[in-house]
Amino acid sequence: MSHLDAVLAHIDADRDNAVARLFDLLRIESISTDPAYKDACRAAADWLVDDLASIGFEASRRDTPGHPMVVGHGGAEDGKALLFYGHYDVQPVDPLDLWDSAPFDPRIDETPDGPVIRARGASDDKGQLMTFIEACRAWKAVTGSLPARVSILFEGEEESGSPSLVPFLTDNADELKADIALVCDTGMWDKDTPAISTMLRGMVGEELTITGPSKDLHSGMFGGPARNPIRVLTRILADMHDETGRVTLPGFYDGVPDLSDEIKAQWDSLDFDADAFLGAVGLSVPAGEEGYSALEQIWARPTFEVNGIWGGYTGAGFKTVLPSEASAKVTFRLVGDQDPNAIQAAFKSYVESALPADCSVAWKSKDCSPATTMPVDAPEFALARDALSDEWPNPAVFVGSGGSIPIVGHFRRILGMDSVLIGFGLDDDQIHSPNEKYSLTSFTKGIRSWARVLDALSRA
Repeated sequence: MSHLDAVLAHIDADRDNAVARLFDLLRIESISTDPAYKDACRAAADWLVDDLASIGFEASRRDTPGHPMVVGHGGAEDGKALLFYGHYDVQPVDPLDLWDSAPFDPRIDETPDGPVIRARGASDDKGQLMTFIEACRAWKAVTGSLPARVSILFEGEEESGSPSLVPFLTDNADELKADIALVCDTGMWDKDTPAISTMLRGMVGEELTITGPSKDLHSGMFGGPARNPIRVLTRILADMHDETGRVTLPGFYDGVPDLSDEIKAQWDSLDFDADAFLGAVGLSVPAGEEGYSALEQIWARPTFEVNGIWGGYTGAGFKTVLPSEASAKVTFRLVGDQDPNAIQAAFKSYVESALPADCSVAWKSKDCSPATTMPVDAPEFALARDALSDEWPNPAVFVGSGGSIPIVGHFRRILGMDSVLIGFGLDDDQIHSPNEKYSLTSFTKGIRSWARVLDALSRA
């Protein structure tokens, strides 16, 4: 029997103990957004330090101005260096009356899709991070060591904006640098198909306010000769798309890559039902950029969206006002090598050049970030994909993400390394909602998956 086979057998035999350990962590009410739970967050960090120490990691709690970080180091002194990231903090449980059981009293529930672990944090992210710890525990129990150099970073503020993360990474960069990072805060494509997220969209956000007359005016007395900033704003925003759904901003598509045939074939094989996707939210007609599938539009194409718009009188009844101001919040989602600063500057220039006489614009800018695309041709990605494929019924796929995972950008910018994003959550896990759950299969096969990935990456 190979070392890996023995490790997998040990994981199966130790399943009940692994679940019990996860339950111990789930009972800790580590809600990072509420100061009332500060001690609970510290208790969760201490629990993880003790658990890592019990399997041979040099582990410590690192206090920050907010909630603590947990850092651990273990494994061989040479060979492949891996940094695993997860977070131990959880979302608030409100509304409590919608929970079917106490959110911090974990239990196993039977469902039509099989048994699930029910508790706040079961999927996001305690169950996920414990899959990796349990894989390390099994390797240590069977072989006495880990197959690679492994460092651990657990954060306690992910659900509250990570205010301490960037300073901590900057101050401890030399200690935390590795060959590659492993991030568990993602999910499966479906319950039988594991996924590695390799594309994360970036973002530019702006709030703009266009001012026309110096005060609100009576629309009967001034309507016609007076400039209406709502008309100005809506015309500018409407002109940001052409009739095919493409964004008209000059230079917007600079740096947008073509999707490789291999990745496109993988995505086509997923049998994504765009009609059902739209139907679930009361829509029926695709409205995005023509010539691209719904998955391509979400994962691999950039967008411009108006997130909010207001001006004039919006209360009950009518007030026949011609407003002084009109405002909107907008965001660009970016892909590939699009430059967020260049797009931000181009949008401001476009708006300002489109302003008619007697109008001005004021801006409130949101922090912007570039997209992140992983080098899927690097050996670590192929090895991880093959390892996952050996564990699950269907082969693993490389997928994109319509949103962002900031830690991945921080690892690249501050620590100079890419990330392999592997998680075992499912779309219906109800993270951030009442009755959060984590499939027992996700937990047990997640442990086995990480054991395989560790073995594979040790040979990279």
